[in-house]
Amino acid sequence: MELINLLQWPAMAVTVVAAWYVASTQEVKRNWGFWLFLVSNVLWVAWGLYSNAPALITLQLCLAALNIRGALKVRSELKEKNAVKA
Repeated sequence: MELINLLQWPAMAVTVVAAWYVASTQEVKRNWGFWLFLVSNVLWVAWGLYSNAPALITLQLCLAALNIRGALKVRSELKEKNAVKA
């Protein structure tokens, strides 16, 4: 068995931890969740390239784009909230 096949296990673990953190009520943990999701996207793309899985690669790129969109949206909403308070 090639070592690259083992990459799917840390990718899966990071994805599960990211989902757990994103669901947190604590802002710091949610922020970590966004970053962990991006790490998991990179891991899955690497494994998808090796495994010749174009659908998985496309999915991960779409999920990364949605994750970045969500992070930017949250950041924008927080800035607006803080501007109203000031």
